[in-house]
Amino acid sequence: MSEIAAATAHEAYAFACMRCGHGWEQAYEIEHHVDGSNNAFVIYKADGERVPSPLSRPSCANCGGHVVRIMRSGRVSTVQQLLHNTRPERPAAQGDEAATAAPADTGHHWHLSDLLHPFHRR
Repeated sequence: MSEIAAATAHEAYAFACMRCGHGWEQAYEIEHHVDGSNNAFVIYKADGERVPSPLSRPSCANCGGHVVRIMRSGRVSTVQQLLHNTRPERPAAQGDEAATAAPADTGHHWHLSDLLHPFHRR
């Protein structure tokens, strides 16, 4: 079967697993093709490897769950950045030099509610 490459599009999506709360983002190259019988089809590639369509049945790399919310790109990284930049500070006691030092990085593990909360419609 011969095929003709029509065009390549670049798309990125954010994903959130509704089972375990894991979030991630992935960029895709979407190759639009036409086969010898003039039937259109697409091939998805992520990091140069052919992958199934992320829109058909995405699965969570963390828990294997298939109930995954798909969002526009940037949502996961925005929330991760917000969580990274908003560490609670200990109130300083008088003469307590340790309390004025920068808080330790605890490697916060975020949850689904953390990811979706800033984007809820009011």
